[in-house]
Amino acid sequence: MSITAAQVNELRKATGAGLMDCKKALSETGGDHEKAVDYLRTKGLAAASKKAGRAATEGLVGSYIHAGGKIGVLVEINCETDFVARNENFQVFVKDIAMHIAAAAPQFVRREEVPTEVVEREKEIYRAKARETGKPENIIEKIIEGQVNKFYADICLLEQPYVKDSDKSVQQFLNETISGIGENISVRRFTRYALGEGLTKKETDFAAEVAAAAGL
Repeated sequence: MSITAAQVNELRKATGAGLMDCKKALSETGGDHEKAVDYLRTKGLAAASKKAGRAATEGLVGSYIHAGGKIGVLVEINCETDFVARNENFQVFVKDIAMHIAAAAPQFVRREEVPTEVVEREKEIYRAKARETGKPENIIEKIIEGQVNKFYADICLLEQPYVKDSDKSVQQFLNETISGIGENISVRRFTRYALGEGLTKKETDFAAEVAAAAGL
């Protein structure tokens, strides 16, 4: 049967599991929400959902510098207690996430942060391209849904393939860490700096400089 984006999002909100895990769970259970929840629990992917509602106000601001000082990242990751914030596994997790951000250059933490107008603009581009192929509208909408999910996976930290293990998403890595540490953990925000980003580099006419120096 066809699994809709609404079903996937509903299961994702209920369990905190990753997007692809939710889609697979629904496919395996014929679209039954409750059975899909049980499926995720048996796989250990919904364990984090029990802790998702608990306040995470402690944590760390981690940093990572890469490429000889040409890329830098600051990331705030929250947990529930100062005890966990001082835990080595949590600190390694923060460093790994900062390293991932440096490598993968996400623009947002989660898809809910992406402005609606940005998503709609992408949809219009996908729609125009799909119509050029002559496909019917119902097929075009499915194509757009798939393209939008790929778009989110490109720009949203939690949906990106984790750089140290591309078989899992950052969200899955987060869920595993929550299950292992036993506290709710939340990636709150990050800033990524790339040397020279946004600056207009001066273009030099080398031939003209040589001519001027020679008095020509």
